[in-house]
Amino acid sequence: MDTVMNDTQPDVTESLCPVCLRRIPATRLLLGDEVFQDKTCEEHGSFRTLIWRGEPSMAEWRRPKAPVHPEICYGTVDRGCPFDCGLCSTHEQMPCSVLLEVTDRCNLQCAVCFADAGHGETDDPSLEKIATLLERAMAAAGPCNLQLSGGEPTLRDDLPEIVAAARRIGFSFIQLNTNGLRLASDRNYADRLSAAGLSSVFLQFDGVDDGIYRTLRGRALLEQKLRAVRNAGEAGLGVVLVPTIVRGVNSDAIGAIVRQALQLAPIVRGIHFQPVSYFGRFSELSGGGDRVTLPELMRCLEAQTGGLLKVADFSPPGGEHAHCSFHATYLYSADGGLRPLGATSGDSCCTADCGGGGIRKTVDTVSRRWKLPSNRPPLSEQTACCCGSSADAVRVEGVLDLDVFLREVATRSFTISAMAFQDAENLDLERLRGCCISVISTDGRLVPFCAYNLTGRDGRSLYRGAVNQGVREDIA
Repeated sequence: MDTVMNDTQPDVTESLCPVCLRRIPATRLLLGDEVFQDKTCEEHGSFRTLIWRGEPSMAEWRRPKAPVHPEICYGTVDRGCPFDCGLCSTHEQMPCSVLLEVTDRCNLQCAVCFADAGHGETDDPSLEKIATLLERAMAAAGPCNLQLSGGEPTLRDDLPEIVAAARRIGFSFIQLNTNGLRLASDRNYADRLSAAGLSSVFLQFDGVDDGIYRTLRGRALLEQKLRAVRNAGEAGLGVVLVPTIVRGVNSDAIGAIVRQALQLAPIVRGIHFQPVSYFGRFSELSGGGDRVTLPELMRCLEAQTGGLLKVADFSPPGGEHAHCSFHATYLYSADGGLRPLGATSGDSCCTADCGGGGIRKTVDTVSRRWKLPSNRPPLSEQTACCCGSSADAVRVEGVLDLDVFLREVATRSFTISAMAFQDAENLDLERLRGCCISVISTDGRLVPFCAYNLTGRDGRSLYRGAVNQGVREDIA
């Protein structure tokens, strides 16, 4: 989006009707300091959804980039975006991450769930089927990051074998999306995953108050979350905390989550905030005015941490569309201080050339930030930092010890990021075509995450479940 929005010159894009999921024209309209998506379906009427609120403005939060089209496409352009995903030849970014759901089963019944998982017993895909899907993903996407998800993937006893198979196929950074219950109760399981080659744990972590977990996850879980972090760290696995942010539930707990994460560093490598999106299962929650936008989240991070984090620290992404996310990377000290590395540092994945080699840089940077360094000193010895008043810890007789410095940077980096996924209310096809996170569908295609999980108001989806193959043909 290169034009400046105002209330007389709206930005034109395309979206879907949230009722029938047909493609319809849409505009981005600036009213005061808020940006809304306006769209009208001939059959179901008009819809207006908040997509951005306040500073930094949506117009300035952008990172122009040349489109990069996939070389191997499992989708054929016929009905047009978003009905031909595979990826198709009109997609404008290569994947930096692919996600594979290894089970539909779950041991929680959360009020919010992308996958609407846990509805009775289903058959898990076999290890052979999973290997085939991973090989197809590798052929099309290359050695990008892999996320193993579900349902709850740790319900599979053979998950370490799946990790090992992914390693053999060529995935070097493998992340587990989990609620952490099994990691908390079964330390041996964490050891097996680490030995098999798991790189990192993406841990559902919504707050430091069990009232939050009762509302979002159905029961008190904080003690188990903390135990899962400890067991993962002892197994050599880095952890990223992943809060789903819902206004009025945990939107006031953002600063507390940051403080808790820093107390758990260096095992916890950072936090990846996800403002709630209205697809899958979201209980009585509804889209509209209660939506937490990215600029609001940035400002909450500054306000609720007393300025420890600042809005100025954050940068647009280098992989996905600029309006999908933000991130900042810091070095932390033993006294709780944080020093931003800055978007211009050599460790940043935010480059204008984010296709080809640029997307590989995004993959490498995420891997480096979220792994627990193998050459780190024992936890009991990690009290020095390479920044601030502790800088002398990396000097030997007044000379900078580069090896120690690099070890300290690797150990003491801490990343704050956020991803605003799209739902049927606010889907923007410009953003979708720039997506670099793909789900490996059950028939082996690569489908942008938001398209795969998209849910109409009547519960229909475009891609999730074999029955939906016909849905796209009916509504395109």
